[in-house]
Amino acid sequence: MIEVTQTGKSDPLEFNVLVSDGNGETRHRVTAARGDCEKLTRGTCPPERCIEAAFHFLLEREPKEAILASFDVTVISRYFPEFEKELPRYIAQS
Repeated sequence: MIEVTQTGKSDPLEFNVLVSDGNGETRHRVTAARGDCEKLTRGTCPPERCIEAAFHFLLEREPKEAILASFDVTVISRYFPEFEKELPRYIAQS
């Protein structure tokens, strides 16, 4: 389960993300500029859904324990160059 809570209204937006499964949970702090969320989602969904989809993307590639505890959503592309291209598929599935 992925639970995304927006904690800040300023730019960049701030989110707390809780990822839980049968083996426990991890907590993450994620930032995202409003413009980056708009670009990543092509304006199709709210920022919280963008972050949730980003975590679905990450969890298909690494265990929850390997995800950074604190990061900006744009950092994902450094580790996974296909992120921006693949994200719309995860948004559609969310």
